[in-house]
Amino acid sequence: MKSFARTLHFAALSCVFAGAALAASPAPKAAKPDLAKGEASFAAVCAACHGADGNSGTPVNPKLAQQHPEYLLKQLQEYKSGKRANAIMSGMVAALTDEDMRNISYWLASKQAKPGFAKEKDTVALGERIFRGGIPDRQVAACAGCHAPNGVGIPSQYPRLSGQHTDYTAAQLVAFRDGIRKNNLQMTQVAAKMNDREIKAVADYIAGLR
Repeated sequence: MKSFARTLHFAALSCVFAGAALAASPAPKAAKPDLAKGEASFAAVCAACHGADGNSGTPVNPKLAQQHPEYLLKQLQEYKSGKRANAIMSGMVAALTDEDMRNISYWLASKQAKPGFAKEKDTVALGERIFRGGIPDRQVAACAGCHAPNGVGIPSQYPRLSGQHTDYTAAQLVAFRDGIRKNNLQMTQVAAKMNDREIKAVADYIAGLR
């Protein structure tokens, strides 16, 4: 009987140690993005609106080339989940798997963004002041603090803005301000304190960054 009890004890200890070892094992790494599949998926689903290489020629559709892949993946996932509301985009991503979205995001990140241009001479100085210094009397932080002085952003944290279409950037700031876009509280709080003229000025300035 004692021998049997010892056997059970050792068996139990073996299970405990085995479980601990499994728990301590590192999680499997995500598969390396397949850029060829990403290109194929993008061509089939996205290129009509965002350009063959991710450089949209339509001002209301964003340029996606050279954008940080983590940001792109997050946005695609949030379109699919409904956290970021857009009827067109929700329909486009509905059939995409997480792997598809990851492949697309990393393929886009590998493409070169085409530069844009500021067009409004009368407001470019105002746009620069807001981008670089914020609006201190309303406690609006400088855009450059998160998106970098040249607008390239910070990988996995803040998106690239430089060269983006003025119309698209302005539309997103208005959407944040008006509570239409709700997937970033920080941006909602910033945009809530900006008027239309300021939004258009900073969006135009951003278009010329490179």
